[in-house]
Amino acid sequence: MRKGFEEPRLSDDELRELETLALLCRGDILTMTHLAGSGHPGGAMSSLEMLLLVYARANIDPQDPWKENRDRIVISHGHISPAAYAVLGRLGFFPIQQAVATFRLASSPFEGHVTSKVPGIEWSTGNLGQGLSAGCGFALAARMKGLNYHTFVLMSDGEQTKGQVAEARRFAMKYGLKDLTVLIDYNRLQISGRIHDVMPQRIKENYLGDGWEVLEVDGHDFQELYQAIREAMSRDVPVAIIAHTVMGKGVSFMEDNNEYHGRALTPDEYQEALRELGLKVDLDHLRDLRKKGEYPCFERPKSAIPAIEPGTPRLYRPGEKVGNRKAWGRALLDLAELNIPRGIPIVALDCDLAASVRVEEFGRRFPKYFIEGGIQEHNTATVAGVLSREGILTFFADFGVFGIDEVYNQHRLNDINATNLKVIATHTGLDVGQDGDTHHCIDYLGVLRNLFGFRVIVPADPNQADRVIRWIAQNEGNFVVTMGREVEPVIEDEEGGPFFGPDYRFQYGKGDLLRKGTKGALVTMGTVAHRAVKVWQLLRQQGIDIMVINISCPFDLDGDLLGLAASTGLVVTYEDHHVETGLGAEVAKFLAEGGFSVRFKRLGIRSYGLSGTPDELYRSQGLDESSVAKILKEEVTQCETTRKFTAESFLTPSPSI
Repeated sequence: MRKGFEEPRLSDDELRELETLALLCRGDILTMTHLAGSGHPGGAMSSLEMLLLVYARANIDPQDPWKENRDRIVISHGHISPAAYAVLGRLGFFPIQQAVATFRLASSPFEGHVTSKVPGIEWSTGNLGQGLSAGCGFALAARMKGLNYHTFVLMSDGEQTKGQVAEARRFAMKYGLKDLTVLIDYNRLQISGRIHDVMPQRIKENYLGDGWEVLEVDGHDFQELYQAIREAMSRDVPVAIIAHTVMGKGVSFMEDNNEYHGRALTPDEYQEALRELGLKVDLDHLRDLRKKGEYPCFERPKSAIPAIEPGTPRLYRPGEKVGNRKAWGRALLDLAELNIPRGIPIVALDCDLAASVRVEEFGRRFPKYFIEGGIQEHNTATVAGVLSREGILTFFADFGVFGIDEVYNQHRLNDINATNLKVIATHTGLDVGQDGDTHHCIDYLGVLRNLFGFRVIVPADPNQADRVIRWIAQNEGNFVVTMGREVEPVIEDEEGGPFFGPDYRFQYGKGDLLRKGTKGALVTMGTVAHRAVKVWQLLRQQGIDIMVINISCPFDLDGDLLGLAASTGLVVTYEDHHVETGLGAEVAKFLAEGGFSVRFKRLGIRSYGLSGTPDELYRSQGLDESSVAKILKEEVTQCETTRKFTAESFLTPSPSI
């Protein structure tokens, strides 16, 4: 079959070929869900024609499915995976029998919802409402990289009620993503019944209202679908094609029946369905294949990571009023000035907070590479993830409560899709101050700890922040760099110079011994690191020497340094974070699993904060320098008393019996 949509019509031979393939795919859908005992056959059968036509005619090659200039096809309603695997198998992307036999089998790549592990599947979309945002990311990446591929997004009707879909519609119009076409399976049914009974919506009017063009066709008529796609690709704005379909199309008792949205057929129903379709299937052979667990192993090639020139780190002197936010913004500019002229795109995405998250100057200097997503965090997070996986160095800057807490699910899907995203989360902790408890991001470590592929870095001052930004730009993977709102002072060494000075090199997982001491160890991070140094000073004036350790990588602790801390007999963690899910919890696990016998105490946030200055908020939770020094003094005294008691007990002879 020919590729592309240039011809005015499909030929009779092409129509017959597509109709034959559609019949076989219907059998595959019913068989794989029947063998698995679960799945979503109803929607898979209503979406089949548009799915088959797009994959058959788009610029995507089964023999080279990852070529860079391929068309991007995103399946937003990922539960129609039976149709996706049937179509891809019948078109030669992999052996169809293996997909049918091992659908939903543990360790098989043919999972219950579409997964980007499988060639031909661009994005693991997960829960409904994500696909259009991913499509926007792919379409934008084509422009950034100077490629001319087209992006197709296949969607369900029910998911059009999701807020992220509306965000993506507006984004596509703002950025003129005319090489983006949406096809909507409008079968009017969802799990709970008729879509307009479950939640009324006006799909066509919503797209038109946001500036899209809309075409309507019979979604089971290949010719109508073909001509609509061809027309859509010629327009100068994004186009949505509403394909009127029937759930369960092709089997009489399944048609227009939402019972089969998410239920596999019983043995009797399966045999009746095959009779209606006129198909015969060797179930015994397929069951044998399923028992053997024979399936292909796919390895999706990673996009080339750009070779970033990091430049020379800036040096901030003690007393300079810079802070981590400004240091990050300046480092971003340095990276852009060095690399964008070399043809390496560096993109920064913002959600209406450019001045606060310090990307405003980047936007002025490099407007082509500045993506203003507006107050649409969910869409922006997904777009950012897609851009990063397409080989573009991507920074997503936002407040912690928005860029982490609000978009947790989007980051989870980014992680599953193996993105290379750099999230800069400002305004974390009680340091946010007067904005109040709704804006104090005090839980970011607890949230991100659930994502297997995200690493978190919490720099202590502007010098460390500068070097961290340059480091993550050169290293692959998902990183979150967090910082506060206030201006963090430059941390000094004991001679009065910058601790993170000219010779400092950031190493992921390596902590920093800010101050030496023997009576105990104060382990800290981020916005309170400079306060921990002040605690050290207060205690030293009282003749108590403690060591101060800065941990910038709380998920990958410096074991050697924490072992040194434990050797003092007392470890106290001090953080601007929820005490149960932050640094203290991580250090506690390390000490327990390492078998360290040590007195241990956690200091952190124990309730939602007030609205006031950071000093007032820290004081209200006993996290100001004086309160922490008092607690440490008490702990040191208790520790020494325990040591003395233990020693005396050991030296005193046991009374004779």
